[in-house]
This record gives sequence, C-alpha cells and structure tokens, in this order.
Amino acid sequence: MDIHEYQAKDLLKQFGVAVPRGGIAYSPEQAVYRCSELSGDKWVVKAQIHSGARGKAGGVRICASEEEVQEAAQWMLGRRLVTHQTGPQGKLVNRLYIEEATNIAQELYLAFVMDRTLERVVVVASAQGGMEIEEISENEPDSIIRSVVDPAVGMQAFQAREIAFQLGLDAPLISQASKTIMGCYELMSQKDAAMVEINPLVVTTGNEIVALDGKLSFDENALFRHPGISELRDKSQEDPRETYAGDRGLNYIGLDGKIGCIVNGAGLAMATLDMIKMAGGEPANFLDVGGGASPERVLMSFKAVLNDKNVEAILVNIFAGINRCDWIAEGVIRAVKELDIKMPLVVRLSGTNVEEGQKLLAESGLNITTANTLAEAANKVVHQWKAADLKEAV
Repeated sequence: MDIHEYQAKDLLKQFGVAVPRGGIAYSPEQAVYRCSELSGDKWVVKAQIHSGARGKAGGVRICASEEEVQEAAQWMLGRRLVTHQTGPQGKLVNRLYIEEATNIAQELYLAFVMDRTLERVVVVASAQGGMEIEEISENEPDSIIRSVVDPAVGMQAFQAREIAFQLGLDAPLISQASKTIMGCYELMSQKDAAMVEINPLVVTTGNEIVALDGKLSFDENALFRHPGISELRDKSQEDPRETYAGDRGLNYIGLDGKIGCIVNGAGLAMATLDMIKMAGGEPANFLDVGGGASPERVLMSFKAVLNDKNVEAILVNIFAGINRCDWIAEGVIRAVKELDIKMPLVVRLSGTNVEEGQKLLAESGLNITTANTLAEAANKVVHQWKAADLKEAV
C-alpha cells in the first residue's frame, strides 16, 4: 500500500527526519491560507498523487506570490496528471501539499528496500539525487552506495556513518545524516514498510539535511498490526478493479489484455497468463481465487473480472486440492446465470471431485466450453475470443 507525500513526511518526522513545514489543501483558497500560515516569500505547491515524476507533469510548482499559489492550485486540482508511472489514464489530483521553499546546496538520494534475494533490508544511496534511481544507475552508476542490514542486529550507527561519509558530506553534517538514516530504518522496521525513499534528500544552504520528498510503501499483509497506517489509504489513487477485489479478499492485479482469468494459486495463475500469451492472447488480469473457494467466492471473482470493461472472454483454471471442483462448477453456473454472461467462457477443472464438477457443467445446458489441460484451455479461449472478435467486426 502506498501513501501520499504529506503522510510520508509526517511519519518521517515522527522518527527524527527533518522535513520542511507544510500543510494540506483541498481548494485554491485553502492553498493561499496555508501560505499565510507558513509565512515567507516562496512556497512549493505539490499535487498529491501516488506517482513519481510529478514535476515533469506540472504537478510541482515553485510560487513567489499568493496569486501564483492560487493559480497553480486551480490548475492542479481536479486534473488527471499523467506520468510515466501512472500510464495514459493518469491519476486524479484531489489534494495539494503547500510547503515552504528550501534553499538547496546539494541533492542526495536515499532509499531502504527489501532485497528478496538476500532476504535483507538494503540501503541504497547516491550523491546524485533529484532524479529516478534508474536514471542514476544509468548515468552515474559509480555513485550508487549499497549497504546490507543484518536482521539479527538491525541498522547500526557505524553503518549509517559509513554511508554518510561515502556520500561525501562535510564533517559537521555526518551526525545529521546518520540520524536521518537511522530514523528511516526505524520507520521501516517498526511500521512494516516495504520501501522508504527520500528523493531528494538535500543539504540546505544553512547546512541542514532535510527530506524534500518522501515515498513510503507498506506490506499489506502486515497492516492488521498498524491500523493507523491502514487509515492513510487513498482508494481514489488505486486501480478500481484492484480495490473492488481487494476489499473482498481476492488477490487481483489488473492487466491490459482482453481475456479474464480466474485461477487458484499464484503459481498456476502465472502459468495460465503465460499459456494465454503463448496461444496468441493477452490476459486482462491476475486473479487468485484462493483455497477453499465456495460458489459465492467464485461468483465474486466473476464480478471482479467483469468490472474490467475490456474483458471479452474468460478462462477458469482450477486445480483443486483444498478446493473442490463441484463447488467451483456451482459458482461458474451461478455466475453465468446471474450475471448473464454471453462472452466466450472456458473452464478447466482438475483434482478433488473433478467428475462431479464436470458433470454439473455438462448438465447445466449453458454455453460453457470445458478443457482437460491448461494448454487446451488456453488455446480454446484464445480461439473463441478471436472468433467472436472477428464475427463482431464483420
């Protein structure tokens, strides 16, 4: 789960990381009022969306007067900002963060990420901040600093100091940088964050280290331990298809294809996506219906898939261990009837009670195509989808 910049900065501040003063605004008038609260002669108006590269899309503006702040706020609010991370649909701006301007002497990059290969938290830092880590890696590969944290002892002060020295900071800034690095690690550890990124982390002309931006992602499987973090979720920034499925306990990831998938087990789901592509189709989603799926859960899965208006065919692929094929078949039949599904539908069942499940489908009298293997199911659904698409075009 991602959160907004202003929420990330509030958490960073709680763990001793210095951030500029700022306030949230939901209207141009409120944005101007925030300026008067902050005082000063320059402010930064920042669109709050779950995406990087906001500045390139016009979502970050430095303003030297209240009139400029109001104009920037009017332009941003209600607009869909399109960045390379949002896709062509963009993300809606419904709140702004008004922040005091900072005089920058140097920009740095700092991030804490989980390296699944090492099974360790890794600190990634660079003296070349202010751009995406991919750009840094490509343009300044030698500037990237990596430090692995031993989970048995956690982040140590000497490690933080080593990173600060490698960043080339002056001696008076080492203690500030160490405090920032340790604070970020404590935040990641205590709040079950999957990533903590500050880009840029700046050295000001007043010789202070300040986090000018903050990006936090959290492990959704650990949110039950952090109700305060859960409350920071902004569903308006999420894929509505994924939000619908997630709220109903389904593991769903939206894709760009035309063939909807309902599968049990993450491994089988990924294999199903591969087989659809090998057969010449494009999957519309990843959906793991989970173990012990009841007919009601299967019906719910169909609704989640059909929330994507681009879906033109559906493949159900179930290998029943904990699941039962007759339950799946009952759910499929109920979905076809209740949702009035007319598009091509291919069902492949295998495992527990497979004979009962296949019998239910065969005797249903519905237009449901069955298959015995995954390859056969993928070929059938792609063939039927193409045939239906060709017929519609004619």
